Amino acid sequence: MTDRSKGRLDLVRGLGLLAAVSIIIGNVIGTGVFLKARVMTCNVGSPGWVLTAWIAAGLLSLAGALTYAEIAAMKPKAAGDYVFLRDAYGRVTSFLYGWMQMFIAKTGSQAAVSVAFAIFLNDFLGGTLRRVLYTADIFGYPYELTSLQIVAVMMIVIFTTINCASVWVGGQLATYFTAIKIALVLLVGIGAFLLADGSFGNFAMNAASGTCEEVADTVKYGAAGFTFLGGFSAAMIGALWGYDGWNNVTFVAGEVKDPGRNIPIALIGGTALIMVLYVIINAGYFYVLTPEMIASVSTQSSVAQEVAVRFLGAGALSLMAIGLMASSAGTLHTSILSGARVPYAMARDGLMFERLGRLSEATRVPVGALIVQGIWACLLALSGSFDTLTNYVVFGSWIFYTLVGGSIFVFRRKYPDMERPYKAFGYPVVPILFILTATALLVNTVATDTMNSLIGIFLLLLGLPVYSYLNRIYGGRGESESSDG
Repeated sequence: MTDRSKGRLDLVRGLGLLAAVSIIIGNVIGTGVFLKARVMTCNVGSPGWVLTAWIAAGLLSLAGALTYAEIAAMKPKAAGDYVFLRDAYGRVTSFLYGWMQMFIAKTGSQAAVSVAFAIFLNDFLGGTLRRVLYTADIFGYPYELTSLQIVAVMMIVIFTTINCASVWVGGQLATYFTAIKIALVLLVGIGAFLLADGSFGNFAMNAASGTCEEVADTVKYGAAGFTFLGGFSAAMIGALWGYDGWNNVTFVAGEVKDPGRNIPIALIGGTALIMVLYVIINAGYFYVLTPEMIASVSTQSSVAQEVAVRFLGAGALSLMAIGLMASSAGTLHTSILSGARVPYAMARDGLMFERLGRLSEATRVPVGALIVQGIWACLLALSGSFDTLTNYVVFGSWIFYTLVGGSIFVFRRKYPDMERPYKAFGYPVVPILFILTATALLVNTVATDTMNSLIGIFLLLLGLPVYSYLNRIYGGRGESESSDG
């Protein structure tokens, strides 16, 4: 419908409960659970500690989901976290969040999973796809442009175009991809126990002799300078990348039907289901392969493929490559769908270029925001490696997840009588544990991965002069909803 008072189109609530759950699961289950087991095993050495990291990261995400559910059901607006931060802490904080999403988190995530798709496609084609197209020395750092990066860019372009259709189409496609993802995880996880020749004795071994390609000694089990705290922190970052996106439905909260009911169910139920699936598949990995074998898997392959080969034979390589491509494509789709709502909401608030706040009259989606997001994601795909991008994404995202978690206390005090279709389970204990744990993880990450953390903070603070410029141009003129939602 058209907002007559403002003369602009509104978003359409075209996403049901199944689509809302699919957006969470479809965005979360992408590449992390298939690619991070190797690195995490190198970080902590034993199956028990790898599973502990996955469970701890899952419980942290679930605590966040329980907290977010109250806030999102109370304020079901487009861009979710951006709105919560704006109404709790003010425009500067919300702008920096939006800047981080546009500049690092969402676009970095899209670049990372599109690169992962290209890697899986190369595996499916027997390694024949990868070609070095261009090399250069940029400020002393070698740069290599490959055909895989071109494929990644093509995927971003394709799914950006698809998302320019109606939100209903996007929701349906997310549901189909989610079904494939769940089937893939169950195939590998349950198939490992039922069909492969494995041993529970593997769980008592460690990865001290693993090759651990491209894993720094400071976070590699058994290496000189290794500390368990640093290793476990690195493993947690890897696991949190695997869970990243558990809050994605809040980005499209303005397009969810019956948001007071469907958003809490999607957030809590989706996150809990993902944690169960992740524990099953990682346990399956260690049942089939020893920790040393997992730590020695090539960076050009995945643990999931190595496990599937044990019970499906050589044909598993092609089957897994197809499944992993579908999983990556699904994550890319839902990330593009949800991510574009942030610059859209910022533009409606007068904190981003006005054109990004316009909806297509034909499809009622923010086409301008989708295009700008896609262009930047393409540039990131051409410029960075998978693990480097994901490190920036996780660290930057959790700064604001922590602040949003704290906003529940702000809103309880500021709006005590506001309707709350759902109230956070375990309040105030669960939100406090979420905030304290997330803060401790961030502090430890700065201590153990100082360079990447400082780069993430620097990229975030680059938003301040942009905020100053846009605020001067638009003077804060926008279409912000009142804080009472």
